[in-house]
Amino acid sequence: MGLPPLDRSTIWPFEGGEPGDFYYQRYAHPTGVAAERSLGELEGGEALLFSSGSGASTSVVLALLEPGNTIAVAEGCYYGTPTLFRELERWGLKHVEFDQTKAPPDGVQLVWLEAPSNPFLTMPNFEAAAAHPAPVLVDATAATPVHLRALERGADLVLHSATKYLSGHSDVLLGAVIARDEAKVARLREFRSRSGIVAAPDAAWLLLRGLKTLDLRVRRQTETAKELASRLDADPRVETVRYAGFGGLLSFDVAGGTGAARTVETSTSLIMNATSLGGAESTMESRHRWEGDRVPENLLRLSVGLEDVDELWADLEQALSG
Repeated sequence: MGLPPLDRSTIWPFEGGEPGDFYYQRYAHPTGVAAERSLGELEGGEALLFSSGSGASTSVVLALLEPGNTIAVAEGCYYGTPTLFRELERWGLKHVEFDQTKAPPDGVQLVWLEAPSNPFLTMPNFEAAAAHPAPVLVDATAATPVHLRALERGADLVLHSATKYLSGHSDVLLGAVIARDEAKVARLREFRSRSGIVAAPDAAWLLLRGLKTLDLRVRRQTETAKELASRLDADPRVETVRYAGFGGLLSFDVAGGTGAARTVETSTSLIMNATSLGGAESTMESRHRWEGDRVPENLLRLSVGLEDVDELWADLEQALSG
């Protein structure tokens, strides 16, 4: 079955003098609803799309929390998440970082996990988080529903930067939140409509395209990433390799410090020296550039694409030879 038609309409005629299912794009549109239905089926909940992953994160905390509330966020997660929370401190929201391999701290109103964390590739203690009285959100961007259905592990909310693996071709800016609780879904939908943090039809249609090949892409990326992680781990020119055991994301520390890492980062030809992750083309970059002392200076993050594993290894090996 092919993809549904792309409907870019911003308005639809009323039905019998009253608004129908679709009447103004900011509230809902056919392409977005189709994409939400497909993603919701994969995750086992009801999905809502947002204009970006950061837009989805912003919507969750502003829609579901109140001034004075505190978020417990996983240490070593995507640096943009605590950066966003610091931006929202002026509105009375607070956050604390914690080791997500252990139990979340007491006295918080939302537990924010990342599975696996980016770029440190740690996995949460799902059981300890589910036992916490606060709602639990899992950012499953790097796992995807191919490897993790977090709602089945006790999460109340699942978040994706759908820009990454879900869309899969580095040509979409999109976020998603999935939940089962009807009240949370309704509140998020209301906030999305009021704030305008909505996904456009073109992005939603491209997500539908990406979901068609998600399983094949992610399993291929996992197979390649496992092999590259093993080869890097055995290479004396590499100090540390981090890999969660699944997915296409890994990071490694180059022996020889910042200069050696810079040489490796800029010497590949098949692997693109670029930011972001989850696309069909492999990308690699220094995260110290963006995150500062939060990460080692010689840490490189590698997002494995769909290229041949031996060709990727040959590219890494010649770069490591410097």
